[in-house]
Amino acid sequence: MKDSKEYSRKIRELYRSLKRKYPKVQKVTYDDPVEAIVYAVVSENTSETAAQSAIKRIADNFVDLNDLRVSLTEEIVEMLGADTPLTRDTASALSRALGAVFVEYNTVSLEALKRIGKRPARQALEKIDGTSPFVVDYCMLTSLQGHAIPLTKKMIEYLRSNKMVHSTADEQQIEGFLARQISAENAYEFYALLRRQSESRRAKRKTKKKTTPKVKTKAAAKTKKKVSKTKKCKK
Repeated sequence: MKDSKEYSRKIRELYRSLKRKYPKVQKVTYDDPVEAIVYAVVSENTSETAAQSAIKRIADNFVDLNDLRVSLTEEIVEMLGADTPLTRDTASALSRALGAVFVEYNTVSLEALKRIGKRPARQALEKIDGTSPFVVDYCMLTSLQGHAIPLTKKMIEYLRSNKMVHSTADEQQIEGFLARQISAENAYEFYALLRRQSESRRAKRKTKKKTTPKVKTKAAAKTKKKVSKTKKCKK
């Protein structure tokens, strides 16, 4: 990445500030990599809060992951929330990923990947239909002891808008750069803190956009009333 020394300093400063701002992170681990894939697919394009709620509904309404695999897209969408193009894409990716796992391993499990090296495991994950770089990185980090920094679009947007990475760097370059700055031991903590920050920042922007017009409207209405009263008194 261009100007790597400058951005390296910024990332270290960001990491320190986020550790001061948020409570200590509890690392999440999955015994079976396929469970990490399910959570990653569900959470990639939504907030962690929404993803955790969706995962709970999935666990409450499906017998197991094989039951989820053979379910209709509409049934999965219902667990994800509102029926939108995004939830339908997520449901489709989930079905494709679980289906691909079953076809390849004759079971809805990826425990076999824990018995091979990290590089072959990553290559196997990348071949699974329905997975993305985020899904692969999240699975490597939380289930296969890999060194990776999973990045959602919101996280990348946050880094770019705050000039924490070079403007021309793509997703792969940013992930690789962060992995070189953050040790494997701290990778999950950094990921969790950065994700929390990127999502809380977006939520604040949305709140401001919704409330500002209402405040202006009420203020304008009061001003009009005062003006009309003054005119009547003059007459």
